[in-house]
Amino acid sequence: MAITPQEVERQEKLASLPEHERLDSEQRRRREDQVVGETKTVLEEERIYREGVVSIKDLIAPEAMEVSANFIKLGDTFVRTIFVIGYPRYIAVGWFAPIINLSTTLDIAMFFYPVKSDIILKQLRNKVGALEAQILGDREKGAPRDPIRETALRDIEKLRDDLTQGVEHFFQFGLYITIYSETKEKLDNLTGDIESLLGSRLVFSKKVLYQAEQGFNSTLPLANDELMIGFNMNSSPVASSFPFISSELTSDEGVLYGINRHNNSLILFDRFSLQNANTVVFATSGAGKSYAIKLEVLRTMMFGTDVIVIDPEREYKHLSEAVGGTYINISLSSESKINPFDLPRAVGDQQTSDVIRGSVITLKGLVRLMIGTLTPQEDSIVDRALLETYAKKDITGNSDLSKIEAPIMQDFYDVVEGMEGAGNLALRLKKYTQGTFAGLFNAPTNVDMKNQLVVFSVRDLEDELRPMAIYTIVNYIWNVVRSQLKKRILIIDEAWWLMQNEDSAKFIYALAKRCRKYYLGLTNITQDVNDFLLSPYGQAIVNNSSMQLLMRQSPASIDTVQKTFLLTQGEKYLLLESGVGEGIFFAGDKHAAIKVVASYTEDQLITSDPRQLLEIEEAKKEFSQAMAQQEGPSEVTPA
Repeated sequence: MAITPQEVERQEKLASLPEHERLDSEQRRRREDQVVGETKTVLEEERIYREGVVSIKDLIAPEAMEVSANFIKLGDTFVRTIFVIGYPRYIAVGWFAPIINLSTTLDIAMFFYPVKSDIILKQLRNKVGALEAQILGDREKGAPRDPIRETALRDIEKLRDDLTQGVEHFFQFGLYITIYSETKEKLDNLTGDIESLLGSRLVFSKKVLYQAEQGFNSTLPLANDELMIGFNMNSSPVASSFPFISSELTSDEGVLYGINRHNNSLILFDRFSLQNANTVVFATSGAGKSYAIKLEVLRTMMFGTDVIVIDPEREYKHLSEAVGGTYINISLSSESKINPFDLPRAVGDQQTSDVIRGSVITLKGLVRLMIGTLTPQEDSIVDRALLETYAKKDITGNSDLSKIEAPIMQDFYDVVEGMEGAGNLALRLKKYTQGTFAGLFNAPTNVDMKNQLVVFSVRDLEDELRPMAIYTIVNYIWNVVRSQLKKRILIIDEAWWLMQNEDSAKFIYALAKRCRKYYLGLTNITQDVNDFLLSPYGQAIVNNSSMQLLMRQSPASIDTVQKTFLLTQGEKYLLLESGVGEGIFFAGDKHAAIKVVASYTEDQLITSDPRQLLEIEEAKKEFSQAMAQQEGPSEVTPA
């Protein structure tokens, strides 16, 4: 074995030492060599052990990595990074939302490098001096003014003021987007889509070139900026890039209302989880409002909720037949009757006299709808006549309401006719007892609401009678609701009919305020937005509705809707350009763009499209004929 010069020198030093010191030095050296050897053995054993242990890096690392000029390949996945190099002078808040909400896999990295204000202020001061000199020189030469330079000067002056006052801060901002795709072709297409989205907002971007690996590393959750491509920006435009702006309206339970158009998530919500379960739906004709509500009805019934519908156009008949609901047609010739003089059962510690008094107030509203405005003298006569009508049937503050027989309109007419000074009132009431409209209110109630879905149709009524009929139906439903506490939804389609008269509008407003106590959710649907919102009670009903669904609006009503719901300009244009079944869904303080989506079976049950309904009817006839042929007499062969 060759002896090194260091070893020779060490041996010479040992030889010059006394014998006892030489022995001690030898012992120390042997001990040191032994410790070093043992340490090497332990480290080698540790290395051998770790080679056989699986780490987190081993689990998440791709099976292979191939680096190309402008993309990398991780296993079978193609990866490319795009970075932003320029922004416009003005940029709106949420400009980055279309990228964030793309239905594809993305990694987004944002790097903010604060810059000291004194450095920026010095550079801005120099820039201001140069711009002012250029503007002054142009003025002395008689050259036309340069708007670009003047605008730049104003912007710099404002930025200097904001930086000096501490209102704004300065940053170098780096924005990188890494996209993933299964094939190179899809990667190129996706790259083009993202660059187009950015370019549409005058945000300029580039693909990485010979820095594909650095771009990929920069968007990993390691906070390593290996690209180092920044853009000088102050606080306000940097804040406009804030990424967490996707609206989510997904809860653990509830009804599926539709798809979030921003990010394709589900809008799953329980209206009874809000402060109240009331809803308003505003849309133009044909925008899909009834379709959306029928879909909610179908899905709500699956959770055991009772649904009551006031249907002015017979749109819910097909749905009612499909689910075995009760369909009640209210008209002058119909056998189904509702008596407006019916009294609800007293609830809790409520006194009978209070029930009668409340019914009289409601009936006075109906009388105003029937015969028009009342003078103070006529109002007093009607009030007294209603009390006497109940007293005529022995209904007083001491009566048992479960055993009484309610009066009808004829009884009220007889009382009014016999009162002094009520001749004009009796004359106007006569057509509802003996005239053209005698078949509507002048009979005891005979409808049955013991079903999960009950639909009241008023399509066959004249326009003049519709507000009165809807008022009476809603009052009857309200009496039933108060008599038994149960989870219910009441849907009033074309609610603008009731907003045309103060008494009916006031009644619906009172219902919207009180229904929460009786586990009832009220849904008002209207296509005549102006008539509804311009009524003071209509505005109050909206304020007492925790959920709102806005679908396509007409240009004539969009300004009113925008003011009422505090919509942004983007949301305003979204409502003007929405397709069928699209709009904005509000739930409490959250809202999101929605697209109502139904399955094929649901669509067949709730569609209002006349073409589809004809096809369904023809299919039913063909099915019935086929079944009749199969059940016909078969030939009997003689023995």
